Amino acid sequence: MHPITHAASRPDHAAIIDAASGKTVTYGEMDAFANRMARWLRARGVTKGTRVALLLENRPLYLQLLWSTQRIGAMLVPISTRLTAPEIGYILEDAECALLLTSAAFADTAKVLADIAPALEMVDVDDAAFQGEIASQSAETIEDPSPGQYMLYSSGTTGQPKGIVPPPPPSEDITAPNPLVGLATMGVGMPADGSMVYLSPAPLYHAAPLGWCSTAHRLGGTVVIMDKFTPEGALAAIEQYGVTDSQWVPTHFVRMLKLPVEERTRYDLSSHQRAIHAAAPCPVPIKQAMIEWWGPIIQEYYAGSEGIGMSLVKSEDWLAKPGTVGRMLYGKAHVCGPDGSELPPGETGLLFFENDKLPTYHNDPGKTAEAMNECGWMTLGDIGHIDEDGFLFLTDRKSHMIISGGVNIYPQEIENLLVAHPQVLDAAVIGAPDPDLGERVVAVVQPMEMEQAGEALEQVLREYLEPQLSRVKMPKAFDFRPELPREANGKLYKRELRDEYAKLAETERA
Repeated sequence: MHPITHAASRPDHAAIIDAASGKTVTYGEMDAFANRMARWLRARGVTKGTRVALLLENRPLYLQLLWSTQRIGAMLVPISTRLTAPEIGYILEDAECALLLTSAAFADTAKVLADIAPALEMVDVDDAAFQGEIASQSAETIEDPSPGQYMLYSSGTTGQPKGIVPPPPPSEDITAPNPLVGLATMGVGMPADGSMVYLSPAPLYHAAPLGWCSTAHRLGGTVVIMDKFTPEGALAAIEQYGVTDSQWVPTHFVRMLKLPVEERTRYDLSSHQRAIHAAAPCPVPIKQAMIEWWGPIIQEYYAGSEGIGMSLVKSEDWLAKPGTVGRMLYGKAHVCGPDGSELPPGETGLLFFENDKLPTYHNDPGKTAEAMNECGWMTLGDIGHIDEDGFLFLTDRKSHMIISGGVNIYPQEIENLLVAHPQVLDAAVIGAPDPDLGERVVAVVQPMEMEQAGEALEQVLREYLEPQLSRVKMPKAFDFRPELPREANGKLYKRELRDEYAKLAETERA
């Protein structure tokens, strides 16, 4: 299962569609470009294991470049377009990248990077000379193809991003199926006959969009990509392109549900058969509303870029156990207490995963060791519990915990309540420094309309939260903002908010 085989059997079938423009790249065109690009890369010394960085906006070329590196054994390093030049420079140096592929959209960033990493070769894929060089290469299948891999970096929400070095590929056969193909077909139920039309509304540099798009291509499906998510644009794409499968994060659900009813119900979604979501816990009321709207087609999985474990739950099981992220499909989950001992079903603790294939954090054995316990199990830093039926529930991330007056408070519970309120579009709850309590609970809220922000809305939210929260969990302050520092994949950069409040506290003390 590989685009090479589909290019041979169905060269005119659409591999990629740009949702905004309708531009289509066929399997034959994608394969020809991949061979040309692979030859160009090899001529520049890119071989098996060479790290090639990619800083590019969402467009069909992103996936074409992906498949170019993946047939010569290269290690693709996707770079977040949200990062600053110094942050990108850190990743390029840490990953030991030999080449950076970027575009005209990042010309200013490239100028700064030229000073930060003067020895690194940077190529603008929009440059006419580069395009001419690629066109001059042979489109014939390259000799000695080898499976490539991704070297993903964590979001860096609590510090410098960590490079995740994957275990070696299980086979040197580039057409060999991988575990995600098995999950897609046997777990999620995606078709393997090439009939799938898969919508990817998220940035392609993230693990989930990259993994699911490449899986759709392995299955011979058509990938519809959005340059930027908008709720109306996503719903329109489902209707226009007859989307059968899709992948989301809870923030997408919230944005779509906040649309006026007449707007979100005007689209024909009858082609839509499977919608998967992950990346962050989904508030129970939000997911209930989505299932009522779309029907029981929604499936949720829990996993991390480290690839050490994965759970899955379909709508029927989730409705029976609201809030669960399902049973484990890959890896074995363990819940451990502060002393490292394994806890019984129903008790909350730090989640560890037992797996015979574990990654390492690049250039950082300390971070790798910190993620391991004495049993050789690895953690992603999530808190949760497993019930007596083997269903996993997430409470929050360990790094997000607030300690106020000696009491442990998990902000996810408060955030889930806030985003369910009709006047709230987004919310983040953090612990801000407090001279008496150690930390105080602060809710940073993005209202539906900034004009609503103020004391009146704060009082409305307090009255809404009071029957549902104990007093210690009630936010001591509300901070209204037009936007939160959230990644397009749903990840919230709480570190930025915590740093901001820490600096404010230092200023007040001075």
